[in-house]
Amino acid sequence: MDKVERLEASLGDEQRYRLLIDAVTDYAIYMLDPDGIVSSWNPGAERFKGYTADEIMGCHFSRFYSESDQRAGRPQLGLDTAAREGRFETEGWRIRKDGTRFWAHVIIDPIRDSAGGILGYAKVTRDLTERKLAEEALRESEQQFRLLIEGVTDYAIYLLSADGLVSNWNAGAEHIKGYKREEIVGEHFSRFYTPEDRAAGMPAASLETAARVGRFESEGWRMRKDGSRFVAHVIIDAIYDPDGTLTGFAKVTRDITERVEREKELEQARGALFQAQKMEAVGQLTGGIAHDFNNLLTVVLMSLEMARKRIPADTRVMHFIDNAIEGAKRGATLTQRMLAFARKQELHIEAVSVPELVGGMSRLLTSSIGPSFSIETRFASALPAVKADAHHLETSLLNLVVNARDAMPDGGTIAISANVEYYRGGETGELEPGEYVRLEVTDTGEGMDETTLARVTEPFFTTKGVGKGTGLGLSMVHGMAGQLGGRLVVESEKGRGTTVAVWLPVAIGEPEPTQTLDPETVAEFSGPLDILAVDDDPLVLTNTTAMLGELGHNVLEASSGPQALKLLRERSVDLIITDHAMPVMTGLQLAEIVRAERPELPIVLATGYAELPRRGKIPKAIPRLAKPFGENALAAAITKALLAVAPGSVGSTDRTTSI
Repeated sequence: MDKVERLEASLGDEQRYRLLIDAVTDYAIYMLDPDGIVSSWNPGAERFKGYTADEIMGCHFSRFYSESDQRAGRPQLGLDTAAREGRFETEGWRIRKDGTRFWAHVIIDPIRDSAGGILGYAKVTRDLTERKLAEEALRESEQQFRLLIEGVTDYAIYLLSADGLVSNWNAGAEHIKGYKREEIVGEHFSRFYTPEDRAAGMPAASLETAARVGRFESEGWRMRKDGSRFVAHVIIDAIYDPDGTLTGFAKVTRDITERVEREKELEQARGALFQAQKMEAVGQLTGGIAHDFNNLLTVVLMSLEMARKRIPADTRVMHFIDNAIEGAKRGATLTQRMLAFARKQELHIEAVSVPELVGGMSRLLTSSIGPSFSIETRFASALPAVKADAHHLETSLLNLVVNARDAMPDGGTIAISANVEYYRGGETGELEPGEYVRLEVTDTGEGMDETTLARVTEPFFTTKGVGKGTGLGLSMVHGMAGQLGGRLVVESEKGRGTTVAVWLPVAIGEPEPTQTLDPETVAEFSGPLDILAVDDDPLVLTNTTAMLGELGHNVLEASSGPQALKLLRERSVDLIITDHAMPVMTGLQLAEIVRAERPELPIVLATGYAELPRRGKIPKAIPRLAKPFGENALAAAITKALLAVAPGSVGSTDRTTSI
C-alpha cells in the first residue's frame, strides 16, 4: 500500500470513529486541550448539558461545575490527577446551561504524544441523576425508618443473626428488657427466656419454626436484666437474601403484662359475678323451700304434740311419737340452716362480746373436739362488742371448730382469734365502709385446693364422707355473716391448713335490756281469750286453732288479711295471731292497719323466716313466733303480746265491735 492509500485508510478510520462518537447520546464525550478548553463536543454532551458545539467550543470546562466547586479548585484537581495518575474518576453535581443540576459520573483520561507530553484530555460524563435521586430517596427512607424504629419505646424491635445473636437494639428493647445496646449486641437472645423455657429448648424451637415457615408468634414469660418477669407477645420473622439464603431474623416483642392482668381480673370479676348470681338464685330457692318446709314441720309438730296428749299410756307408741317429734325438730334445725344460708333466718341482734362468748363456750368446744385437740385463743386488747345474734354466733363458731377438727385427723391445735379491722370500701362491694371485728378459726390440717375452695359456701356441698355432714355448716355461717352486714372469708391452700374469718360489724351503743316475764303477770293473763288466727295454709291454720283450743282459748279463723279485717269489724277479739307470708296482704301489713285503729290490740306475728323488707321493722310491741312452733312457744308468744300492751285492755267487758 502506497502513502496515499495509507492516508485514505487513516482518514476512513478517523471518520468511522467520529461517526461512532457522534452516535452516542447517553454519554457526553468530548476533548479538552491541556488547559481545559473544550475542543470537541458530541450530541450526548449537548443533550446532557444543553450547550451546542458552537456555544461551548473554546470555553473552559469548569463552567460545568458549581461555584463552590470552582472556588475549591475541583476542575483543575481533576486534570492534575488525570495527568499524574493516568486517570481521574468521580461523581458529583454538575451544572447545565439552564442552571439546573444533574448528578454526573465523570472519567478524565490524559492524551499524550509519543514523547509522553500532554496533548489534552478525553472526558466522558454520564447523567446518573435518576439513580442518585433513587439512592437518596432510599437512604432517606432508611433513615426515617431507622429513626422510627429507634423512637418506638412500647415495642422491642431488633435483629438477630441466623444463629440467634442480637445485631441491633432499639430504645423500646432497652425500655422493656433493661439492657443497653452495648450490653446486649452480640449476645444470644435466649437470655431473655426463663430458665425453664431455656431448658425446654424454646429459643431454638422458635428460630427453627420461623426459618421453616417464615414466621413465629407466641406469648409467654420473659426475663428482664434485673431478673423480673413479664408476659411478652413475640413475633419472629425470617429474613432471606435474593438467593433465598437465610440471613437472620427480625424480632418484635411487646410487654403485655398489664393486659394479661386486666384480662385475668376481668375473668375473676366475671366468675365472681356468676358465682354471686348463682348463690343468689340458690339462696332464693333455698329460702322458698325452707319456708314451705317450715309450714309442713309446723303442722307435723303440732299434730304430734296434740296426738301425744291423746294416746293411751302405751310406752311403745309414745316412743315412736317421741322419735317423730325429734325427727321433726331435726328437720327444723335443717331448715334454719338453709334459711341462714339464704339470709332469711330470724335474728335477735344485740351487742355481743366475742371473748366472753368464746369463754362461755370453752367447755362445749373442748368436749366437741376430743382430747387429741387443743384450742388456743388470741384476742386483741379492748376488743369492741359486735352486732350479732349470740345463739347463732355460738352455733356458727361451733361449726367452724368442728370443721377444723375434721380437717386434722391426727390431732392438733385450733386457733381462735379476733382483731379489729377497718374496711374502707372499694374491694368487693360486700361490706359497707366501717369498723369490724375479724373472728378467725385456723387449723393446720389438709387444706383445700382452688376448686374445693370456690365451692365451700355452696349449700349441701361437703368433702366429708356420707353421713358425716350436711354441707350446710359453712353456708349457714356465710348467710349469717351476710345477714348481719358482715362477710365470710375462707383462705386455704392444699397441705397448709385453712383459716375461716367471719367479719362482724362493731356494735354501736349499749345493748338493750332483755325483757323478763314476771310469773305473777303471766298468771294474770292465763284466762281464756278470744283469739283471731290468720294463715293462708289450711293445715297450719287448723292445727294452730286446735293448739289454741288446747291452751283454753276461743278461736276465730281467717285465711287472708282482708278476711281477718272483715271479721274484726264484726266480732271483738282479745288478740291476733297472724302468719306473715300471705298473698294480697302480708301479716305485717295487716298488723299495721290494725295498730293504726286499735293500738291496744295485742298481735303475734308468726313467720318461718326473716322475709320482712329491710325498710320495714316489726314494732317492739309485736312479738314474733318462729315456725315451726309448739304449744309452749305459742303460749309464751301470747304472753309477750299481752305484756306489750296496757294490761287493762285485755279481757275487758267493754269490747268494741268494729275497727
